[in-house]
Amino acid sequence: MRRLFVLLAIVLLAALVLQAGLLAFAMYVLIGVLILSRYLAKKWVGSLDATRECVATDPVEVGATVEMRVRITNSGNTRVAWVLIEDLFPEQYLRQKPPRLRITGRRMKLCAIRGGGATVLKYVLECDTRGYYQLGPTLLETGDLFGLHRRHRIVAKPFFLMVLPKVLPLPKYDFASQRPIGEVNVARRLYEDPTRNAGVRPYQVGDPLQRVHWRATARTGELQCRVFDPTTLAGASILVDFHKDGYSSRGEPFRSDLVVTTACSIAYAVTMLNQQIGLASNGRDAADLYRYHVQSQRGTDEEEAGYETRDAARREGEADEESSRLRPIVVETRRGIEQFQQIREALARLEFTDGLSFARLVLEVTPRLPRDATVIAILPDVKVETSTTLGSLRRQGFAVSVILIGLDEEERLVAHGRLVAEGVRDVRHVNNEDELSLLGDQAPSSGMNPYQLAVALA
Repeated sequence: MRRLFVLLAIVLLAALVLQAGLLAFAMYVLIGVLILSRYLAKKWVGSLDATRECVATDPVEVGATVEMRVRITNSGNTRVAWVLIEDLFPEQYLRQKPPRLRITGRRMKLCAIRGGGATVLKYVLECDTRGYYQLGPTLLETGDLFGLHRRHRIVAKPFFLMVLPKVLPLPKYDFASQRPIGEVNVARRLYEDPTRNAGVRPYQVGDPLQRVHWRATARTGELQCRVFDPTTLAGASILVDFHKDGYSSRGEPFRSDLVVTTACSIAYAVTMLNQQIGLASNGRDAADLYRYHVQSQRGTDEEEAGYETRDAARREGEADEESSRLRPIVVETRRGIEQFQQIREALARLEFTDGLSFARLVLEVTPRLPRDATVIAILPDVKVETSTTLGSLRRQGFAVSVILIGLDEEERLVAHGRLVAEGVRDVRHVNNEDELSLLGDQAPSSGMNPYQLAVALA
């Protein structure tokens, strides 16, 4: 636009020097039109504002329907001849097939708004996949009637919608690998194992009759009760590998969703047993990414003035897709139903990253893992360094179980061989949600006969 003004000024000066009155008059008119169009565009875009209304204020379940309304008002006393309204929506949500969200209605609208009037942009979202989605902000574009000058403005702060992952029932939860270097005493006596007799003690009021040791009672002449050792394993610490190198585009988004569903279902099953549960992952937290983006946005003065181009406004309104996060996502291993809710929300926000490998994740979180909980690693593949790290965990006294997600027969044999070579024998596999419901019934190293195991180890 500045170049155009400079060009017109040069032509006007030349017309005055050459005494070309008609050309000078045309330049005066054109410069006046440009100034007027610039004034109107700036005035119109500054008088528009928007408010967002969404029925969903809390996290929603997969399959829920959310209605979004954006109300645009004209606070000025002059009519805005035209305005193009678009509620921004990150394109990566629509690139996958099938898309993570389905939209019914229009996110874009072209209309005129009278002075003091308003218009409403309305559309409906169908949440087919778990995730943490940014809806908005709203991009407004307006300008003069001649199309000589346009202004863009970002209004209506974005709305963040959390869609929780599915929870499938596990009829049988049985993840208790044998420890390689002896038993480890638990810090709290949560449960007692009736098969492990620790001794006898005098009867106390309230003891059930099945605890009474009748032989000791007959020998001492006083009621004696059995004392049992506590169960060795209490709860689980779930480790989820979400490094993007393990997820080929061919199996997405089904494979990553199955990983999250598996982790969430196991966490729910452990919580229902009133045992401790925790989570650690090398993925990135979508909430952290959006929080950084909101803090880095430009000031209010520039937003009020608007943007010269539509691309500049889009870049300001949308968050970047790249992330180099090196800090793992950790939910400490504890007990309680609120613990499961924290894990479920963390899994809902989990996204791929290329910054932290699974082996590095294990090294980072090992000091924070309780030794009285089973370590359950959920993996899309097993690299050599991954199996070595899990084997090191086993040799340190941790009970380690591995769940392989979405591997074909050949990949599964290789993964089994690497894990068994490190002494990790509780290895299970899940390829779909139907197999997930039978996960607890799988025997350690299931799916491999002795010949296949020998081939894998070879």
